Amino acid sequence: MNFFTSMLVLHIAAGSVCLSVGLFAVSVKKKKGNHTKSGEVYHASFAVLFSTAVIMALLHWEESAALFYVAIFSYSLAFIGYMARKRRWKNWISLHIRGMLGSYIGLVTAVLITNGQDIPLLNLLPDWSLWLLPTIIGSPIIFYVAERYRRLKKQNTALS
Repeated sequence: MNFFTSMLVLHIAAGSVCLSVGLFAVSVKKKKGNHTKSGEVYHASFAVLFSTAVIMALLHWEESAALFYVAIFSYSLAFIGYMARKRRWKNWISLHIRGMLGSYIGLVTAVLITNGQDIPLLNLLPDWSLWLLPTIIGSPIIFYVAERYRRLKKQNTALS
C-alpha cells in the first residue's frame, strides 16, 4: 500500500467516525458524559480527517484542490466550536452549536461531492447541487437549535 492509499484509508476511517459520532453527539442529552465524550472523539477524528485531507490535496492538487478548502473551512468551524466550549468563551453555547454543526455540514458536503455520483437518487442531481444541499438543509437547523438554546438560557436567567 503506497503512502497516498494509506492516507486515504485513514481519511475514510476518520470521516466515518466523525459522521457517526457527530450524529450521536447531536442526539444525546447535552450534559457531561456521552455528549462531551463523543465531542472529544469527534474533534480528534476531525483533526485526523483534516490532516489527511490536506496531505492528500497537496499530493493530488489538480483533483483535490476544492476539498483542501472544504477541509480548512470545516475544521476551522469544528475547532471554533470545540474551543468555545473548552475555554467558555463569551456566548460559547452559540459558538459551539454553530461551529460543531457547521463542521458537520462541511463533512457531509465533502462526502456528497466525492461520492454523490454513486448514491442512488443523488446521482440524478446536478453536481453543483451537491455542494449546496447540505448548507440549504443544515443552516436552518443550526439557526433553530442555536435560537432554542438562546431562549432556554434567557428563561433560566429570568428564573434565577
